[in-house]
Amino acid sequence: MLVRRVTDVSRMSRSRAQQWIESGAVLVDGAVAGRPSIRVREGALVEVALPDTAAARTRPGPEPGTLSVLYEDADILALDKPPGIVVHPSYKNVSGTLLNTILWRVRDRADARPGIVTRLDKDTSGLMLVSLTPGVHARLQRSPIRKEYLAIVAGVPRPPSGTIEASLGRDPNDRRRVVVVRDGLPSATRYEVLSSENGVSLVRCELVTGRTHQIRVHMAERGWPLIGDAMYGVADARLPRQALHSWRATFEHPITGAALTITAPLPDDMRQLL
Repeated sequence: MLVRRVTDVSRMSRSRAQQWIESGAVLVDGAVAGRPSIRVREGALVEVALPDTAAARTRPGPEPGTLSVLYEDADILALDKPPGIVVHPSYKNVSGTLLNTILWRVRDRADARPGIVTRLDKDTSGLMLVSLTPGVHARLQRSPIRKEYLAIVAGVPRPPSGTIEASLGRDPNDRRRVVVVRDGLPSATRYEVLSSENGVSLVRCELVTGRTHQIRVHMAERGWPLIGDAMYGVADARLPRQALHSWRATFEHPITGAALTITAPLPDDMRQLL
């Protein structure tokens, strides 16, 4: 089997890649990569001898479903994602994702190649931008997009507005988690407290950088963890997920250049919590 990327292999995982490296199945510039931690130069040729048991990942297909559409034209689609929905198929979730439903919506468009521009965690709700052609996807990735979120946190942030700057990297003890590390990726989040009552605050957060779990980690690091965020704070019976909502995006239309601001209303579960 010949693949362009190892992510095209079904059930690909970090531990599986590590096993291939340790078994001598991976070459870097013609030499066996003896251990997973070796440094690879920019432009290096990496070759993988896939075992006979490897199978190609099935491409996601269209599946009927319901989408909450905030904006749509021939080039872009803006959706209001509910919490609890996986955005993109993975080896754990091969179907039933938001992308499967998007593919169903554009199934009659021969030119459509949907691409997720702004990804969200499974349990984060709100605005997602989707490009409908590869060219539009590339333009949106190069364009500045102002991304604003609403978060409900424990405590009252002080000062009531500011910027949190803390470099982030993967937790060496748990790759699912992100932690503040000295030599991590530079990360910055602007925040503003909109209201506070009974030790709980509604905070507007704006991403200056867009790292994995950035808002959740930055707020928890300051001592204001998101309500319901069991990974970086404490689980809360009032909300079975992190209280984080992708609220608003401001950007230029990739084709017309028109200024667009799209807003996703606060979902019922967060509204009830407030």
